Amino acid sequence: MTDPFSSPGAKTPAKPFTKTEGRREIRSFVLRQGRFTEAQQRAFDLQWPRFGIDYLGEVRDYDAIFGRRAPLVLEIGTGNGEALRYAAQHDASRDYIGIEVHAPGVGRLLNGLAEEGSDHVRVYHHDAVEVLNREVDDGALDEVRIYFPDPWHKKRHNKRRLVQPEFADLVVRKLAPGGRLHLATDWENYAEHMWDVLDATSGLRNVAGPRGHVPRPDWRPQTHFETRGQKLGHGVWDLLYDRVDS
Repeated sequence: MTDPFSSPGAKTPAKPFTKTEGRREIRSFVLRQGRFTEAQQRAFDLQWPRFGIDYLGEVRDYDAIFGRRAPLVLEIGTGNGEALRYAAQHDASRDYIGIEVHAPGVGRLLNGLAEEGSDHVRVYHHDAVEVLNREVDDGALDEVRIYFPDPWHKKRHNKRRLVQPEFADLVVRKLAPGGRLHLATDWENYAEHMWDVLDATSGLRNVAGPRGHVPRPDWRPQTHFETRGQKLGHGVWDLLYDRVDS
């Protein structure tokens, strides 16, 4: 079986992506691979050529990849792909790109896309920040979705959170005028952090007003994990931001 820590087609295991913080290197994500099944490996072998996008480190022509010109939605951290698959099934008018570093989750997503025939979806198995920086052209995205990112709940780890001022500025550059950023979290402290960063980001406007959130929109499915958490009294915060002129 191919090493699940390696990228599709790679001959040697892929190294975790890092970013410099001060004088030390930190991972921009943590690989939690879990069990990589034979079915998931077959998904990479059989379905990656159809649904996968190999990272090249250069600006991509997504119209050519999808074979049409359509608004483009990017989901960062797709997990098992539940939300991405739901979106694709209910919205054929837009093209969807998912980014996920967890190989078993990508395998399950590939299998699901093949079963459903969702040819307007493509998947990266790579670091999201690198994809945004190097492969997505400025103003190319109609929407960016980030659902339940790692909260890094310990205070000393808060700096590892994805949503930071530099990342927010990057998202603004990649969104088309009038585009949208949608985030969801079940950690109130992370919601507070998102407000601190995004409400202060030039080019973004909170749809619900400063430090506001909205009920779960119809386009985001409620997951089993989310339902279980709510039964235990956990909150969920959906944040919507529009891309506006600075």
